[in-house]
Amino acid sequence: MRADAKILLCKNTLQSFFTTWALMKAFRMEPGNVLTGTIFLLSFFLYRRIYQRMERRPYLATRTSRATCFILSVLFTFFYMIVDYRYSIESLSNPLFRVIVLTSVCIGFVTLFYQLLRLLFSYSGDIPVLHPLLFTANEPLHLWEKHVGLVSFLLCFLCWLPYYLYHFPGIMTPDSVVQFEQVIGMIPYSNHHPVVHTLLIKLFYSIGLFFTGNQTVAMSFYTMFQMCFLATTVSYFIRTLRIYDVKPILCIFITLFYALVPYHAVFSVTVWKDILFAGAVLLFSCSLLRLMQKTKASSLTVFVLSGIMLCLFRSNGWYGFCLCLPFLLFYFRRKKKVMYPAILSVLLTAIIIKYPVMNSAGVIQPDLIESLSVPTQQIAAVICNDRPLTREQLALIEEVVDLTYIKDLYNPTFADNMKELVRAGNQDYLASHKGEFFRLWLDLGLTYPWDYVEAYVKQTYGYFYPDSFYLVAEAEGISASHLGVAHTPLIGGPIVVKTKEIALKLGSMLPIYSLLWSMGVIFWAFLFCIGNAFVRKEKAKLIVYLPSLALYLTVMIATPVATEFRYVYFMIFSLPFYLMTALIPLPDLPSDACS
Repeated sequence: MRADAKILLCKNTLQSFFTTWALMKAFRMEPGNVLTGTIFLLSFFLYRRIYQRMERRPYLATRTSRATCFILSVLFTFFYMIVDYRYSIESLSNPLFRVIVLTSVCIGFVTLFYQLLRLLFSYSGDIPVLHPLLFTANEPLHLWEKHVGLVSFLLCFLCWLPYYLYHFPGIMTPDSVVQFEQVIGMIPYSNHHPVVHTLLIKLFYSIGLFFTGNQTVAMSFYTMFQMCFLATTVSYFIRTLRIYDVKPILCIFITLFYALVPYHAVFSVTVWKDILFAGAVLLFSCSLLRLMQKTKASSLTVFVLSGIMLCLFRSNGWYGFCLCLPFLLFYFRRKKKVMYPAILSVLLTAIIIKYPVMNSAGVIQPDLIESLSVPTQQIAAVICNDRPLTREQLALIEEVVDLTYIKDLYNPTFADNMKELVRAGNQDYLASHKGEFFRLWLDLGLTYPWDYVEAYVKQTYGYFYPDSFYLVAEAEGISASHLGVAHTPLIGGPIVVKTKEIALKLGSMLPIYSLLWSMGVIFWAFLFCIGNAFVRKEKAKLIVYLPSLALYLTVMIATPVATEFRYVYFMIFSLPFYLMTALIPLPDLPSDACS
């Protein structure tokens, strides 16, 4: 056996050993479990196969590709171990053994993710092989293929329609009820839930009430609009794929993700701001993808309208757009004659509506504590862990809240209890002493950094840790019926109820399919797509991922709940867009396209 072959054999054996150790801990297996041997053999032969594949494709084993795989593998290991580390060392008390086990497990995961990423990138980056499988051009099309966008709209609409009829006039949770109370004038307008969205509900409710005189039926007008808007968004996405010559049959399979995965159907009839917002994010991203190729008036119109929705339909959307702004201006600098007016139209419209218009209309803005979920939880964690505070620190905190019941109220994954405690105290003092409280937060963080890290992880783990379960799309009916709107199903019976129940439960039962229900997994897929842009040397694609990345960062900065699916529904809704954009060959722009 040649020396280099012996070295490779030893290397693969060592890699397989550490991978087995990592997976043994992840699966909560004992070392003597026969499956550890199975994992070792599968890892060994997989790594050998990956090496052989990469040897035949040296053009894919570039320095950029290796660096991207390594960076992503470290990130994935960090996101997994920051939550899972305690299970790896829970039976160990010796600090040295703990360090050895954690180091070994991390090496195993980095190795596993690195090798799997190399394998995946060897397929997604192999454009000559990939292109004929996914794309077609200059071929005769059948009638349905020419109108695949319309077909996708109808598929979504027809598959969602039973949910609309069963949940008629729509699903209304406590948040929806608060907005409806503003619609009918029971309480003043507040931007805690975006007032533009509330006014949109009022528009369709008023139209429905004018024609029917029935509040329940009137509310269904808005729900029907929302369902049609989402279906139109999917149709626009599919038509965008056809611009890039994606095969029509593949477009139909992508549509089935929206039409058949039940949480899309449930959300399409749920009166939440997050739903239209998710559609706006997909529209905005699709318009960016189109504008990369050609600045057509229709794409510019969608860019402006969806950008305004992005800024006004969720509070973090405005901050996300502001994060994107300098990058958009830089990227489109060669098309500034057409793109700068469009970008500035979005910016100025949002500023005018959010500030002078809302202020003159007396719209109540969200209170300060609403945006301080993470620091509030971190300070509460320090207090609940009985860490010693100085007399000045304790006095400052007690100026705002009563600490008597803080340990009973503190929930590390849910910030609303702490926010309500502040609201029941003296929030005005907090607002007038922001600098002092910032220094307090900073001092406690420097003194008790691990408390802060643990509090942050517990507050956000659902958005990056791929092995967490949470209920999705379980809401039904209307939370309050005293407002004149009542749940009035137009179809029902045990068959309908049981079918919906089974459809939703499959998300927690079926392997692979269940990955579509994990926010952490979808975030990992998103990072893979970003990495793929570097591997394929198509960094221009990063501009279409930028809005979702900016929005994700705003969620991670201010989320009040650790596992709230709807907060990142925009990312789940755009998942096929990320994956297909990663595979679409970036065309050579004509010389006048960037002038």
